[in-house]
Amino acid sequence: MKHKLGDFVRFIDEKLEGYVTRIIDEQMIGVTGEDGFEIPVLASKVTSVYGHMDTDDKDIPKAAAPVLIPAGEFISRGIYLAAVPDSRASSVAHFHLINTTSFQLLVSVYGEQDKKFRGEYAGIIQPKSSVLVYSAQLADLQVWPKLSFSIIYHTTQNVQPPAPFVYTEKFKAKDFAGAKQKLPVTGEQGWMFRLDEDELVIDANKLKESFFKSAEEKTEVVGKPATEVDLHIEKLRDDHHFLGSAEILKIQLDHFNKKLDAAIVHQLPEIVFIHGAGNGILRHELHKALGRNNKVQTFMDARKEKFGYGATKAILK
Repeated sequence: MKHKLGDFVRFIDEKLEGYVTRIIDEQMIGVTGEDGFEIPVLASKVTSVYGHMDTDDKDIPKAAAPVLIPAGEFISRGIYLAAVPDSRASSVAHFHLINTTSFQLLVSVYGEQDKKFRGEYAGIIQPKSSVLVYSAQLADLQVWPKLSFSIIYHTTQNVQPPAPFVYTEKFKAKDFAGAKQKLPVTGEQGWMFRLDEDELVIDANKLKESFFKSAEEKTEVVGKPATEVDLHIEKLRDDHHFLGSAEILKIQLDHFNKKLDAAIVHQLPEIVFIHGAGNGILRHELHKALGRNNKVQTFMDARKEKFGYGATKAILK
């Protein structure tokens, strides 16, 4: 298989082109064009378009002359795995291993699925650098393999390396629930997971204090909501590509209930929930919940000239 996820390809027998968004098997791939539809095609029936195709050169660590790092500046910890959406084919995520330490890292990455194993990457990652180690189709999150990273530290300096370790992860949608952040070394936006976590140190005094917070301190945790709350899933989660319709509805309803409770706590006179027109399921569920809540005086469509039938205003008691 010569093609990789994210490669730009052109059909040999047809006037079509697009990005590789799925590796189906050893012979078949999925190609998504400008219309957003994915077309299954034999890998032998497409060709890479030079000028668009990313080469592996940027992911191969270059040999570098050893640099002597003063002992006080030698960084021993800081290894991350980052998931970055493809800038051209957003349904594809690329996983980069980021080394912010002063060690060279000897790395092996393999996937396990149904007791079958496959090596995905093996190589050396230089200090303060990153490499692409794995790519996957976001919609296939549920069938991604469990990934294992075996890492050995190396340096020619007089520094004791940490013990080798293995990090294993089976990713779930909730792992991508947070907002993307700027990644170290690469500067890209993505979701980041630390592999060499620092040991958890529990502050006994802070733990004790948390049990004796006053009621006033606890109510401060409930922030005052905005008067208009947007429930569109892309406003709530950066990882919505990973989610099924039932999961999306649950997230939207949980956010709705949280903001409604906050509005009641802060005694707002009214609050607007923007749910969109769509298939009407979210609107129906919101209206059911509002109708059952004894703190809601009434509710109605909000400003049809602005929202159409895509928003509901709740008048609170």
